[in-house]
Amino acid sequence: MNAEFSSVEVRARARAALGDPARLAIVDTLVLGDASPGEIGHALGLPTNLVAHHIKVLQGAGLVTRTRSEGDRRRTYLRLVPEVLASLAPPALGAAERVVFVCTHNSARSQLAAALWRDRVGGPVASAGRPAQRVHPRAVKVAHRHGLALDAAGTAYVTDVVHDGDLVIAVCDNAHEDLAGPAAPVHPRLHWSVPDPVRVDTDAAFEAAYSDLADRITRLAPAVAPAQRCPE
Repeated sequence: MNAEFSSVEVRARARAALGDPARLAIVDTLVLGDASPGEIGHALGLPTNLVAHHIKVLQGAGLVTRTRSEGDRRRTYLRLVPEVLASLAPPALGAAERVVFVCTHNSARSQLAAALWRDRVGGPVASAGRPAQRVHPRAVKVAHRHGLALDAAGTAYVTDVVHDGDLVIAVCDNAHEDLAGPAAPVHPRLHWSVPDPVRVDTDAAFEAAYSDLADRITRLAPAVAPAQRCPE
C-alpha cells in the first residue's frame, strides 16, 4: 500500500469517528487541554458507558491517546494526537513561486481574488485574463467597501503574466475551459466556478462574488506552502 493511500485511509477513519456529535464534542473538549474520561463525562453530561464507547472509537481512529496520571496512578488522561487532527486539513499543494488568478476579462473576479489574497494571505500574487479596458467599477466599489486596494486600470493578458512555477487558479468557467486543452499556453491548477457578477451587474452580485472568493481563499490558504505566504 503506498503512503498516499495510507494517508487517505487515516483521514477517512478520523472523519468517520468525528461524524458523531458526542465524539466531536469530546475532541473539542480536548483541543486546549487534556482530561480524564470522568471529567469529559461531567463536562458534556454523558453517562460513563457512552464516554467509554466514544473514547474507544476515537482511539481506534488514532485521534486520542490515553496516558496514566503521574499523581493518582488509578486515573488516566486523554490527549489529542495532533498529527492525525492536522491531517484533516486540506492536503498541501506543491511549492509555487506565486499565485495567479485568471478569469475571462480580468475585470472583476480575478482582480478581487488577487486583492483578497494580498490582504489576507500575503506573498506574490497577480491576476490576468483577456483584459478589458478597465476593472469593472462595481468591482472597485466592493473592494474599497471591504478595505482592499484595487487598481482600476491594472488589467493584463494571461500569456504576459503567467510563468512556470505559478499556482494558476481559474476563477470562472470560461477561463478554465479555454485553458484546459492540450494546446493552451496556460493550464490552471485549480478551478473555482464563481458566477460572473458582470452579467447581473448589481452591487449584490458583486458582493456575492466577493464573499464566494473570500470563503475559497480562506479554505485554500492553509494548503499553500509557507514560502508562498511570505510578505512580498
